Amino acid sequence: MSEALKWGLPCFNFQKRIICFLNIEKKSQEPYILFVNGKKMQHPALEQGDRKMMKILRINPNEDINIELITSLLKEAISLSENNMRVR
Repeated sequence: MSEALKWGLPCFNFQKRIICFLNIEKKSQEPYILFVNGKKMQHPALEQGDRKMMKILRINPNEDINIELITSLLKEAISLSENNMRVR
């Protein structure tokens, strides 16, 4: 994985494909991780909201970060990205 800045947001890439972004929600000012292939991810901690293709994982800045959850979601997102590359 590598990190980059895209559209002014920090993002993480795997094999030159964007996996996720870090962002801050405008209303609540709370951070979240946006997963690009979130529509295909089925974890209950992810929220789709009004988004068509992406889902987010809200990060509570007042609590410890759940590293195991984030690691699991990143592994799933990478797997989905790899599967998309094989299909093409």
